[in-house]
Amino acid sequence: EMGLPTSSEALDPISPQYLQDLIAWSAIGARTTESQTHREMSSGLSSAVGFKNGTDGGLMVAINAMQSVSSPHRFLGINNEGQVSVVTTKGNAYAHVVLRGGNNGPNFDTVHVAQCEKALKEGGVGNNIMIDCSHANSNKDPEVQPLVMKDITHQILEGNKSIIGVMLESNINAGNQVIPNDLSELKYGVSVTDACMDWDTTE
Repeated sequence: EMGLPTSSEALDPISPQYLQDLIAWSAIGARTTESQTHREMSSGLSSAVGFKNGTDGGLMVAINAMQSVSSPHRFLGINNEGQVSVVTTKGNAYAHVVLRGGNNGPNFDTVHVAQCEKALKEGGVGNNIMIDCSHANSNKDPEVQPLVMKDITHQILEGNKSIIGVMLESNINAGNQVIPNDLSELKYGVSVTDACMDWDTTE
């Protein structure tokens, strides 16, 4: 009813076969960007796909993934009837990098973005960059995310054309919680993974 596009992290080669018709954008996480199986699967996704830089902050794993998914592949998955099959893909022309920071700190600033632009050009892939305002770019502190967003907004207003989007970790209510043994104690609208901004801050 809202007409709001949805996104999801593609964690395995099975679930996208069930969900992909509902997804407008897919993410491949920093720890799976280097996975050949995830690259093969991503080449067949019917959505745009963002590859995060490595946990060490390195860009080449994401650029190599972008190069790989642009070509046809075959991988072991399931068909429309849920049977195990060899899936043949046509390649995905809508891959891009997601800057999420790394072990050495953030990479959302103008210097890192310029370095990423140079690496993408040298790699012969599209000059499209999404920036994750969370993870190592905010040291997983949700209160820092708006500051990161402000910096990115400034870069765009100053004329940057390669930044195509941002990623925010957001929920209805702020913070996070440990899943209790008694599920009735769960707090409504609070993340059970990384700490998030609340919806008021997001808006």
